[in-house]
Amino acid sequence: MTATPTTIYLDHNATTPMLPQAADAVAAVYRSAAANPASQHTSGRYARRILEGARDSVAAILGARCDATYADQIIFTSGGTEANNLAILGLAGPSPAHMIVSAIEHPSVAAPAAHLRRLGWDVDILPVSDKGVVHVELLPDLLRPNTRLVSIVLANNETGVVQPVARAAQLCADRGVLLHTDAVQAVGKIAVDFQHINAAAMTLSAHKFHGPPGIGALLVRHDAKIAPLLHGGFQQAGARPGTEPVALAAGLQMALENWHPQRNAIGRRMTDLRDEFELQLRGGWPDLVINGSPAERVPQTSNVSFPGLDRQALMMALDLAGVACSTGSACASGSSEPSTTLLAMRCPRPILDSSLRFSLGQQTTHSEINDAVSRILRICNELRSGKMGRKSPLCRSP
Repeated sequence: MTATPTTIYLDHNATTPMLPQAADAVAAVYRSAAANPASQHTSGRYARRILEGARDSVAAILGARCDATYADQIIFTSGGTEANNLAILGLAGPSPAHMIVSAIEHPSVAAPAAHLRRLGWDVDILPVSDKGVVHVELLPDLLRPNTRLVSIVLANNETGVVQPVARAAQLCADRGVLLHTDAVQAVGKIAVDFQHINAAAMTLSAHKFHGPPGIGALLVRHDAKIAPLLHGGFQQAGARPGTEPVALAAGLQMALENWHPQRNAIGRRMTDLRDEFELQLRGGWPDLVINGSPAERVPQTSNVSFPGLDRQALMMALDLAGVACSTGSACASGSSEPSTTLLAMRCPRPILDSSLRFSLGQQTTHSEINDAVSRILRICNELRSGKMGRKSPLCRSP
C-alpha cells in the first residue's frame, strides 16, 4: 500500500493554523473569565477589562486613535465577511446614491455592493492594470456629487497585490467621500497604519493571521457614522449588538501581539520563501506565469499559472500528492468559474484556466517549499504527458 504523503499546507490565505500562544490565550479566558462583559458584577467587570485590553492593543498596533476626544471605534465582528458587510451597508446611508468598488474586491465586498445596486444605487467599477493594480488615477472622474462610499481592497486575496489605498483615500477626502478598505490579507502580514491610510473604515479577520476563527473587526474612523446591521442590544455603542466574544478577542490580540515585534523579520523570511518557491517553479516549468508580478505584493501570496494545464485537475492532483492550495478565493472555492481578479486583469484564457494560488504562513519552512516544488513539478509533468491515465478522475472528458 502506498503511504499517504505528508500534507504541505500552502493555503494560508484561506485560513491559518492558530498559533499556540493564541490558543492558550483563548483557553485561559474561557477558564478564568466566563462572565458576560456587559454584566456589572466583579466577574463581568473582569471580562470587560480583558475585552477592552484587546481593543486597546489592536488600536495601538494598527495605528487607530485612542484619545478620548477623537477615538476611532473598533467593532468586533464574527469575521471579515460580517465586517465588510457592516462597512458597506452601514456607511452607505439612505438609498439610493452612488458608490465605487474596485474590480478585484472579495465577494464579501462585491456582494453588498450588488445588493445596493438592486436597491437602486449606481455602482461603478474601478478597473485595474494587467498587473492587478487599481487605476486610482481614474477615481476622480468617477466621483460624483452623490457618491457616498468607495471600497478598495488593501491587498488582493488572490494575487496579493498591494493597492494604493492611501492615495485613493486622499482623493476621496478631497471630495468629502468615505473610503473603506478590506485589509484582511494585509493585517498581520505587512505594516498597516489606519491613520496613515486615512480610510473611514478598515476590515481585518483573526484567522488570516494565525488567530482564532470566528472573530474579526472593523475599525471605524472617529468622524464616520455607521448604522448597525443587527438590532437588539447596546453593545459596542449599538453598532454591533450582541455579547462580545471575550476569549476570541484575547486570541486575536495575542496573534497580533506575537507578530508585531517580529513583523520585519517575518516579512523578509516569507518574501524569501515565496521568491524561492517561484524561482524553483520557473526553473522546472519555463512557461510559468506569476500573476501580479512585478507589482508590490504581500509576502505570503503567489498566484501562478501553468499554461497548458487545467487548474481544477491540477489542484485535485496536488491534493492527492499532499500539497494544499486553491484555485482562488476560499469563499468561491465551490465554483468552477475563472477568477474575477484575473479576468479584471485581462489575463488570456490559458492563464485563467491554469492558475493556482499558493499562500504561505509563519510556520512554512524551506524544506516544505523544496518538497512542494518537487511534488508540483512532478504532477505538472505527469498531467502534461498523460501519465496519470485517461481513466483518472482528474482527466477531463473529451
